[in-house]
Amino acid sequence: MEYDDYKKFLDEVLIPEDKLQSRIAELGVEISRDYQGEELLLICILRGGVMFLTDLMRHITIPHTIDFMAISSYGAGARQSSGTVRITMDLSTDIRSRHVLLVEDIVDSGRTIASVIEMLETRHPKSLRICTLLDKAARREVPVALDYIGFDIEDKFVFGYGLDLDEYYRNLPFIGVVNTEEYSPPD
Repeated sequence: MEYDDYKKFLDEVLIPEDKLQSRIAELGVEISRDYQGEELLLICILRGGVMFLTDLMRHITIPHTIDFMAISSYGAGARQSSGTVRITMDLSTDIRSRHVLLVEDIVDSGRTIASVIEMLETRHPKSLRICTLLDKAARREVPVALDYIGFDIEDKFVFGYGLDLDEYYRNLPFIGVVNTEEYSPPD
């Protein structure tokens, strides 16, 4: 696969790099202000949230640590969650009595994040809030309270900046929209 193959099925650049970085900086300021005087644990949902976490934490000016979880609810080539959520890698940090901020790349149906929230609440954090880069509220099936939202987006098939397209193109510095007439997932 050639690196620039994505150009064949890129319908549009939905959020360019400069707009992404500007909003992420704003989120970092908001989070730092809201948690002033506290220590914060950032939990990144792998793999899509890694780029967002890395850039976001550069703008958080309060003491913070990070940990990671891997959750599976999508299959290869899937455009929507299967509805079955399973933890493929759990935290190594005890979150009891800690301020926790869950960092996610995108929330659409809400099923995955709701399942993660339910599971993490049983571990008794002092607080648990959600920060998502993208909110696709039009697809919401399960209500979830999102505390920090980078961008509200329409119901479009997106990739880039951590979001994969069949595990590729996470490294693109922008969020693009897939032209579904040109793209077909591998068998």
